[in-house]
Amino acid sequence: MVRYSKLPFRELVRKYNVDIAYTPMILADVFKNSEMARETDYSTNEADDPVVVQFAASNGVDLAAAAEMVAPFAGGIDLNCGCPQKWAIQEHIGSYLMSDPEAVRDMVKTMKGRVNIPCSIKIRVHPDLKETYEFVKRAESVGVDFLTVHGRTRSQKSTEPVNFDGIKLVKETASVPVIANGSIFSNEDAEEMYNKTGVNGVMSARGLLQNPAFFAGYEVPPWECIEEYVRLALAYGTNHFIFHHHLMYMFEDIMSNAERKTFNTLSSIPAILDHLESNWGLDVTKLV
Repeated sequence: MVRYSKLPFRELVRKYNVDIAYTPMILADVFKNSEMARETDYSTNEADDPVVVQFAASNGVDLAAAAEMVAPFAGGIDLNCGCPQKWAIQEHIGSYLMSDPEAVRDMVKTMKGRVNIPCSIKIRVHPDLKETYEFVKRAESVGVDFLTVHGRTRSQKSTEPVNFDGIKLVKETASVPVIANGSIFSNEDAEEMYNKTGVNGVMSARGLLQNPAFFAGYEVPPWECIEEYVRLALAYGTNHFIFHHHLMYMFEDIMSNAERKTFNTLSSIPAILDHLESNWGLDVTKLV
């Protein structure tokens, strides 16, 4: 997730049966070259374990340098080959890399030569699954430790069905653990994924944004989950944009349309807190 899985949110979801948490996608070249980026893009603590730091990169030099910087403070490093946003494809990162398996192989090899923690890649399926098979085999040939596969191509919309057969092919092809991603919004979705593909684990992004507690069996975010996010976000100094958008996602299915229109226009953290105090019974004395 770009921007949204920073430390406060990772700490929150770990309270609700999440076993491994990922950072947002971080640009390796910027992280390598900018002290400001290193200070703002990644923070962690002893409780943030295991955490996988996910980088976007177009070459092994940038990726390996960035990976080496965070390796002492991470449980794993992931190369994002799945981001479908146009700007990422234009920069030859994210899902652009699905058309350049040799570059990915070389990046994984270079990264593996510089760090001693698990290194993974997050991929998408190809329209022709033979390409996906070859992609996985190239990555395995240089020692990739595990794979996460999103069951859509880079051109498919998130509303289109997940390709279970494509994910199953990756699982049957790979000799390393495989995690499946795509339309995981509930434990029932997770069970369906396990049953149809045989994967070793499932990853959720949009599902957890909307309901950080669903792996613990909640159909909608319980109030105590939302309240805990508010506490954590304020304690860690989360900016208004991220704070507001996380709450917008969490309230999406539980606020009325009229209230949501008002809530979504709030332009400061104090305004958000006032709204939650007036309309949801937030006790600000518990936030300290």
